[in-house]
Parts: sequence; structure tokens; C-alpha cells
Amino acid sequence: MARRFRGSETFKVDAKGRVSIPAPFRRVIEACDPDWTSGNRPNIVIVYGGPERKWLEVYTMEAIAEIDRQIDMMQRGSAHRIEIEELMYGQSYEAQVDDDGRIGLPQKLREKIGLKAEAFFVSSGTSFKIWDPATHEAEQALRVAERAAQRPRDYDPLIHLPALSGD
Repeated sequence: MARRFRGSETFKVDAKGRVSIPAPFRRVIEACDPDWTSGNRPNIVIVYGGPERKWLEVYTMEAIAEIDRQIDMMQRGSAHRIEIEELMYGQSYEAQVDDDGRIGLPQKLREKIGLKAEAFFVSSGTSFKIWDPATHEAEQALRVAERAAQRPRDYDPLIHLPALSGD
């Protein structure tokens, strides 16, 4: 089973667009890069998406390989496959974590999500997202308010988890 990203943290972005990746995230990236060995730089894929995306999503090589297999299973030329290929191949790029545990974010990506002095990292299991902290806070407040308006007071989202086999 693949290791998962957990937690969230804010880091400074330097003048060259480099930002440190949280140390626990780096361990997951290394563990999920089949080509990584100690002393080498682990690889990642950063998906930036279209104008509606206000974040960057970072995937391990293991997670990307799984997505690639899923795309290969889709009907060639189908609208859904074309849309996913556009996102995962055309609106992404491969990068490496440097020896200091940082990634360099190109100016076009920093501008796309409004990233300036700080980057907010939040885990999503097999990927993590990089946000401008103020944008994330505003978007999260909207999502929480929308969810709260639709749910009972003591709602527990874990009720939606499927039963494990044998349970």
C-alpha cells in the first residue's frame, strides 16, 4: 500500500521561487519514487490545471503511474479521456526535489495561483496541494460553510467509508 501525505504547513517562498517541502512529505515522495535511492533527487509531477484551479497539485511518481494506468484503460478519443489527458499531461510538469528538500516553482505557476511570500501545503492522501495561504483560507471557509448548511449538527464524514472486506 502506498504511503500517504498527512498534515499541512506553511513555508516561505524565496526570491527564486524555491520553497521547502515539509519533511514528512519528502519521506513519502522518496518512498513512492521507484527510481529514487539515497543521494539522488526524488521526482514529482506538479499539475497546475486550467484557470479554474487556484492551487498546484503535487503527485508522487507512484501515484502518477497509477493514474497513467487508469487513463490507459479509458476509451481513446472519449471526451473524458481527452479532458483528463489535457489536465494530467498538458497542464503539468515533472520536477525534482533538490538536495535541500525544496522545489522550484516557475514564475508562471506562482502567478497562476497568486503565490508570493508564503506557500501553504495541505495533504490529500496520495497527493498534496500548494496554495497561496490567503486563497486557501478563503476557499476553505466557503467549503466549510456550504457543507455545514447541508449536514446535521453532529455529522461525521467517516460514515461514508466503505466496509473493508471481511467486515
